[in-house]
Parts: sequence; structure tokens; C-alpha cells
Amino acid sequence: MTRVAVATAFGGPEVVRIVDEALAAPAAGQVSIEVKAIGVNPIDYKLYSGAFGSDPSTLPLHLGSEASGVVVAVGNSTSGPGGQISVGDEVIVSGAKGAYAEKLLVPADAVLPKPASLGWEAAAGLLVVAGTSYDALEVTKVAEGDTVLVHGAAGGVGSIVVQQAKARGARVIGTARPVNHDALRELSAEPVEYGDGLLERVQELAPDGIDVAIDTVGTDEAVDVSLALVSDKDRIVTIAAFERAAEEGFPSVGGGNPESAKRRKAARLDLVNSAGAGDFIVTVAKTFPLAEAATAHEELKAEHPRGKFVLIP
Repeated sequence: MTRVAVATAFGGPEVVRIVDEALAAPAAGQVSIEVKAIGVNPIDYKLYSGAFGSDPSTLPLHLGSEASGVVVAVGNSTSGPGGQISVGDEVIVSGAKGAYAEKLLVPADAVLPKPASLGWEAAAGLLVVAGTSYDALEVTKVAEGDTVLVHGAAGGVGSIVVQQAKARGARVIGTARPVNHDALRELSAEPVEYGDGLLERVQELAPDGIDVAIDTVGTDEAVDVSLALVSDKDRIVTIAAFERAAEEGFPSVGGGNPESAKRRKAARLDLVNSAGAGDFIVTVAKTFPLAEAATAHEELKAEHPRGKFVLIP
């Protein structure tokens, strides 16, 4: 048996419950994981909010897609993206269903080796944000010499975008609350406060123009300012404002986009190795017991500390 967090109805975080479920032994190509930490992402609560439909036949909804842990059992033919998987391996689980659990049974293809340099919490929160960031940078073709505007630069995805864009040789201007401006400066970004007058403040910082805009927040302000500053719509991307992207004719990533899924999956091992080498850092803002998954969602929906939320079984 294993304790898991599920949504028993559609609604707010109050529908999340902790239940006991049986866990089968791994079959061929499957791996059993003792979970050490679980990444929390906005999509986790959006799935049971009704935003993507409210078919009662899908209930209960098993929550979460990323975790870190130790392999406790393997089936036959258990090679993953990083090679053979063995009992005792410290691993990262990516793209799994129902990662909010004490133990997981997952396909070997979802299991990657965890670098020893990464703690359990950072490893668990790594691949959703890093994969989303990589996807956005690839779509907009960020390269050396570009000036990049990142909306929500202090957030979970935004802070990785900043680091990965800098690694590509770009200049980065990032929007954030003033309390997070020093943190952005530490990442070698130039901070700017969002809100009324954002367009003028960015123009003052970058009188020669903005080459790329990456929106991680999905607000009309972020979209409007991006459209005003970037002449080539192919170099604007959003990870949240899907309707505006469709209306205005610029790219979005994620949201069920199969090309996004393909890019992110292909990049997983490189991203893990890059994080392990210290090329970018995943900041963990706060940890919660698995039993407080609903509380984590409540806090994630509100203004919260910079970085990722993580559950501990």
C-alpha cells in the first residue's frame, strides 16, 4: 500500500484527499520508487479546477508528475534514458502520473539518474521548470547578443529562463516585485518592476529594443508589452496566455502541445546533467508534508516566496 494525494471532485484545494492505494509489483519495463520529494506545479491544481474539463469519470484525479527517490524494485528490461536502472539507484521521475505519493510504480522511460550534487528537493522540482524554460528558449531561438525580456523572472520557470538565457550569451531584463530584484541581480539579470508604466521602464533600460519576450505569467500586461516591444512575433512566447497567443499569432509552449512535449522529453537528460554540473540552480521556496498538499496549492495560488514548492512524503 501507499499513501497518495488525489482530487475527489472538481473545485478548489479543498477537494484534495490523502488515500491509501495498493501498489503492484513492477512488470517488464517498470520501476518501483520510494519517493523522497515531490515537485509541486500550477498545472497540478489547474487539472482539478475544471479549467481543462470536468468529466466525473476521470475522478479521482491522481496529482503530480515529478519526484525524486530511490529505486526499490525493477521489472525486466529496465533501461531508462540514462541507461540500466538498478535497485538502490537515486533517481528523478519525470512525466509520471500520480507523483504525489509515498511510493510510485512508473515506466522506466520516466526514470533518470539523479546527480549526487542535487538534493532530493531540488531534484524533484527540476524538470518541469527546466523543461519549460528550455522549450521557450528553443522556440524563440535565443542566442548570443539577444536582449531578452522575461515576464515573471523571479518565478519557478522565470528564474531558470534567466539563467539559461544568460548561459546562451543573452542580455536579460526581468520583471518582478521589488522584493525580488536583488535575487535577479544575483542571476545577472536587470530587474524592472511590473505594473503601470512597465513599457516605458523597459524602453528606458533597452533603448535599442528587445529581441525576445518570454511570458511566464500570462497577464494581459505581459502580452501587450511584449507585442509593443518585439517586432517579430515568432520571438514572443508564452507558457500561460494560450488564448492571447492564438488571437495575436505568436507561439505558446506547453498546454498539451505535442511539439513541446517532444522537445522537453528529448532534453531531459541534458537538463539533469546541466543542473548537476551547477549550470543553473533550482531554488526551493518551501516544503510541505504530503498530507498538506492542499495547503501547498492554496499558497502557490497566492503571492508566495520565490522558488519551487516541494512535498515530502
